[in-house]
Amino acid sequence: MRLAFPHSLGRDEALRRIREHEADIANVAPGMADVTTSWPSPDRLELQIAAMGKAIKGAVEVADSEVVFDFDLPQSLSFASGMIKAALEPKARKLLS
Repeated sequence: MRLAFPHSLGRDEALRRIREHEADIANVAPGMADVTTSWPSPDRLELQIAAMGKAIKGAVEVADSEVVFDFDLPQSLSFASGMIKAALEPKARKLLS
C-alpha cells in the first residue's frame, strides 16, 4: 500500500516535521499494535508494526515535494489497508499543511 502526499515545504522542513511527530505517525492503530521505528538513512523512517500476530513493515520517504508512506501488507491483512489509510491520511495532511 502506497500513499503519497505532495507538499511545498521543501525536504528539510518536511523532514523536520516528520521527525518531530514520529510518535504520532507510529501510532496508526492505538491500543491495537506494537510499533518500532528506526532511521536507516536521513530521509527514510522505517516502521515495524506488530498486530494480531502479524508483522507489517512500512516506511516513510521524505522527498523535496512529497512524502510517501509505503506499507507491505501480507494478504491476510489486506483488509486493514482502509484502516491504515484512514488513520494516516488526516495526520499526514495536517502535518504537511
